Amino acid sequence: MSIGEAACVSVHGANRLGSNSLIDLVVFGRAAGLRCAELIHAGESQPELPADAGERALSRLDRFRNAKGCTPTAELRLKMQRVMQSNCAVFRTGEVLQEGHQLIHEVWRGVDDIAVTDRSLIWNSDLVETLELDNLMAQAVVTMDSALNRTESRGAHAREDFPDRDDQEWMKHTLAWLDDKKREVRIDYRPVHSFTLSNDIAYIEPKARVY
Repeated sequence: MSIGEAACVSVHGANRLGSNSLIDLVVFGRAAGLRCAELIHAGESQPELPADAGERALSRLDRFRNAKGCTPTAELRLKMQRVMQSNCAVFRTGEVLQEGHQLIHEVWRGVDDIAVTDRSLIWNSDLVETLELDNLMAQAVVTMDSALNRTESRGAHAREDFPDRDDQEWMKHTLAWLDDKKREVRIDYRPVHSFTLSNDIAYIEPKARVY
């Protein structure tokens, strides 16, 4: 189970302002707690973990700790930041996003040539920054590809070549899967639920954003 922003329950849709996550935490934190109370019983036996439990996380740690490429983490991070600032700002066009797609995938492939000089396991800031870059890179790639694919404007996604919201085609959540080995992104969708889980409040229809 997950709560807060990690749960992606989209309480506020595309609107992301400060403190919005409090509702995610309070409402769905309570729901998760109540569900846990139903599922977990004191003294109950639990299934044994697989023999390779945790292996994926440890292998990722060792892969970056022993990385012997030629590109420093800071250099690759700067390239990623510049691509996202130039090609995935709030106001975008298909042409700019298409260029950004090519550039960010090129930067993503550069992770294979990353260089980590500190092999220690104590206070290794070089390793921590590399692991953080790997997390950021995944977010950058799916953000760019999802924005390129969504030919409408919605919330903070403002396409100057598609200035209007298109509920008929794009009233759906974008899902993305990354393949680290092939350096590819697969995009799919799931529907937006136009109902509530309570009879106490009616579903609120989306409205046009105006200023």
